[in-house]
Amino acid sequence: MDEQERRRRGETIRREVLGDAHVDRSLAGRTDFNGDFLDLITRYAWGDIWERPGLARRERSLITIAMLAALGREAELKLHLGAARNNGVSRDELKETLLQVAVYGGVPAANTAFQLAEEALAATSCDGGDGSGS
Repeated sequence: MDEQERRRRGETIRREVLGDAHVDRSLAGRTDFNGDFLDLITRYAWGDIWERPGLARRERSLITIAMLAALGREAELKLHLGAARNNGVSRDELKETLLQVAVYGGVPAANTAFQLAEEALAATSCDGGDGSGS
């Protein structure tokens, strides 16, 4: 796949995962300064890594959430918690991932992540009560 195709595919995947509204806001904020960075993440994070066949998007989403929570990257964590439903992540899978973060990433990191997850679940109506996330 050439760079132009990788960029096109990356934008498609990014929109499927994060939603059109987020991607449109991001592209509207494109400047001469951050343009190369936006191209980089679109081509390589979304067009290459998220496209790889070894893991499903649901699994990639859970891994991303765990890493962002453990690293304390709250803005990105919020974004990916909101997108988790688009990737088929259930409420129970999210809870179990954050419990794993508590043990391996630290209780304070998990505490913040649980708070952000509750906000995201409420905002996306992912809290259907049956644990299915659908």
